[in-house]
Amino acid sequence: MANVIEIKNLSKNYGKNRGVIDVSLEVKEGDIFGFIGPNGAGKSTTIRSMLGFLKFNEGSIKILGMDSVKDREKILANVGYMPSEAWFYNTMKVSEVIKYAADIRGLDCSKEAEKLCERLKVDTGKRIKELSLGNRKKVSIVCAMQHRPKLFIFDEPTGGLDPLMQKHFFELINEYVSEGATCLLSTHVLSEVNRYCKNAALMREGHLTMLDSPKIDDDTFLKFYEDEEA
Repeated sequence: MANVIEIKNLSKNYGKNRGVIDVSLEVKEGDIFGFIGPNGAGKSTTIRSMLGFLKFNEGSIKILGMDSVKDREKILANVGYMPSEAWFYNTMKVSEVIKYAADIRGLDCSKEAEKLCERLKVDTGKRIKELSLGNRKKVSIVCAMQHRPKLFIFDEPTGGLDPLMQKHFFELINEYVSEGATCLLSTHVLSEVNRYCKNAALMREGHLTMLDSPKIDDDTFLKFYEDEEA
């Protein structure tokens, strides 16, 4: 299968603050890839570099066969990205936010959005300022999924979601992947990777380690946390 994500020797230097160092990563079509590690390990920096939101110092990135720098707009048109922070205009209604996200792409996503809102129990009549963190997360999921992209990139998507909504979220991912999509799941929740991911890599202190198996035991993962804090 073709590589949907191909990162070679990526480095991003923030000066005194930690960035990412010589990261190489391949994600193949149809994969649900777990991108796991403690907060601050470099996961979000890697993702933002992939999407052209950060200018990196060294290396190269191809997404869907396209160069992340030269073809940024084309890449973003085919990616469903959910950032870790679910920020929207507080005074807008949920329905307005979802439609605005589709309008930016020049697409009519109303049917898919309706299906997603029903599955995730999204109240489209409320204003953003009335929503809890979990409900804002659900709006963000709809915005990322409604255009049925070829690649999903989720950065800590399940924070604030109750267990039932987490289950529905991963059911949706599996459905889209079964229809040809690919998913990169960035998380520090070990159980999500063990349960849902086909392949995985672990970020620690800006370095990436590919895992032979997406299954990683609690003691090993806790050791990474302890080493980070030491």
